[in-house]
Amino acid sequence: MSTGDVGHFDAQGRLFVDGRDDDMIVSGGENMFPSEVENLLASMPGIREVAVVGVSDNEFGQRLRAYVALSEEAGLTERDIKEHVRSRLAAYKVPRDVGFVEALPRNATGKIVKRDLGEGLSSDSWPSEPTPSTLRDSI
Repeated sequence: MSTGDVGHFDAQGRLFVDGRDDDMIVSGGENMFPSEVENLLASMPGIREVAVVGVSDNEFGQRLRAYVALSEEAGLTERDIKEHVRSRLAAYKVPRDVGFVEALPRNATGKIVKRDLGEGLSSDSWPSEPTPSTLRDSI
């Protein structure tokens, strides 16, 4: 019976769930799960909520895009976020785009609706740093 969950065992035999089979994206031949990057970023001080999705890319097939809602006192930049990922995960897992949003779209039960993200916002329309007006207008 297949549940759709994908995971791995470590050297001590512990099972780790990496994500859902249908969440996996392939970028330039590398398989990755957005949840790994989300979990890392969610633990970063100053980030209130985050969602990472795969978006189309002409060169690599797909690539990662992160949507980040900062806490009010946070002064994080796109560079800070990318460096945080780069220092802890493989280079191919660093999101190419980081969009700053006021809040992530959620359904009635409070779950993030990733399909409302994806291709919805063009990285050309994002500032490299959040400003009060762009945060309000992002989503």
